[in-house]
Amino acid sequence: MDKLSPPMEDYLKAMYMIRERAGHVTTTAIATALSVTPASVTGMIKKLAELKLVRHTPYQGVELTRSGEKIALEIVRHHRLLELFLIEALGYSWDEVHAEADVLEHVISEEFEERVAARLGYPVVDPHGDPIPAKDGTITAVAQQALLRLAAGQTATITRVSDHNPEVLRYAADLGLRPGARVTLIDAEPFGGSLRVKVGKVECSIGRELAAQVFVTVNE
Repeated sequence: MDKLSPPMEDYLKAMYMIRERAGHVTTTAIATALSVTPASVTGMIKKLAELKLVRHTPYQGVELTRSGEKIALEIVRHHRLLELFLIEALGYSWDEVHAEADVLEHVISEEFEERVAARLGYPVVDPHGDPIPAKDGTITAVAQQALLRLAAGQTATITRVSDHNPEVLRYAADLGLRPGARVTLIDAEPFGGSLRVKVGKVECSIGRELAAQVFVTVNE
């Protein structure tokens, strides 16, 4: 198959990411993720279906075919390796790399990808804690839950912070909420109030919106 256009790759990656987060892909979710109109989504889905990269059942959502998933995983691998490379080699901060990787993921060669992976020591997670697919497309799943779902007194290790909003990443970094950090939920205010947490040895208060974007693995 000839190389797909960047927009086509963006759609396949978006579908994979939506399925990874929500388990089910709808045209509405795709439109929201890519900031495009539902009509644009319908048109692109038709093109991708003709290429046998997706299957679309009206009113039941969209799913990637095996070929479509393979391409999506390759783009996700490019993206997450590039994010880490931009930080490690070029000194970017973790709130800057997502937008840069969105552009570069479409243009790097497989040789460049391999050299980046080797330079980084074949990492398995990106700077935000998202898993990096292996060269063969396999991906390691991690049992995790939102910090918001911890019970009072539970201690956990942060595994991932959502990278969709640079402002959220900057604020989370200021509080020490990064992958690998230990966090304990002290208590949660009632009626949708804030959460009191201990990050390392420092106590702070965080809103529920942020707590929903920080993912953790509960320590036994």
